[in-house]
Amino acid sequence: MFIFKAVILGVVQGLTEFLPISSSGHLVITSELLNFHHEGITFEIFLHLGTLCAVLWVYRRDLQKMIRSLFVSSAMRGSDPVLAEAFRWNLYIVLATLPAVVAGLFIKDMIDAIFDNILVTFSMLLVTGVLMLLTKKVTERETLLGPANSLLIGTAQAMAIMPGLSRSGSTIFAGMMLGLKRETAARFSFIMSIPAILGAVVLDLRGMLDAPPSLDEFSFIIAGTIASAISGYFAIMLLLKMVRRGRLDLFGYYCFLVSGVGFLWYFTR
Repeated sequence: MFIFKAVILGVVQGLTEFLPISSSGHLVITSELLNFHHEGITFEIFLHLGTLCAVLWVYRRDLQKMIRSLFVSSAMRGSDPVLAEAFRWNLYIVLATLPAVVAGLFIKDMIDAIFDNILVTFSMLLVTGVLMLLTKKVTERETLLGPANSLLIGTAQAMAIMPGLSRSGSTIFAGMMLGLKRETAARFSFIMSIPAILGAVVLDLRGMLDAPPSLDEFSFIIAGTIASAISGYFAIMLLLKMVRRGRLDLFGYYCFLVSGVGFLWYFTR
């Protein structure tokens, strides 16, 4: 039974980490429905590592260029537009990560307390739904990413620490509002999730070391990790398809549905 629940939570984590419907919100709701609250900090860390594997695989070529651009001469970067852009993206990712670092260091404990209030989750899902519906109203332009826009998108990512407020939805919406092309906003959102996920893992490592899992627990931990990696890959592919079609609003309707059902369940149980 524990393995079954772990796989369910892994699939939920993988799908919702990248789809604009809030991973934190769905994990809170799913854990509540499955009555599965004692999986521990190690389980959460490994679920995040599973989704990290998914985004690393999908964007492996972009990441290879970004890494390579750090180890070539400035003259070579100047003569190669692809490497020059990859190098700039390294800088943009660093800038976009700064707000999340500040949020993680200074307000993480307060946000952790909010996670215990499922009504906050349902409310923030409504906000996510509104953002996704508003994407239909945004006119696509040819604005360049740039340092200032990177920092603003990073601020949107930091705000998504709230349970129920989608990280991918907030950052893609912010990018589109700033004038980025939809696919550029989505690509930047996914790649900037890499340091964000790593940061979440590092922040939680102390808790894992203080209470390491037993050998018996590793079976459902590994099952959940594999499930999150596989579902995360398909979630990225699905979202990219929806971004190209300009149909992010469909996720908004879904958020409204989950939020409405959640409020109904809470007040009638």
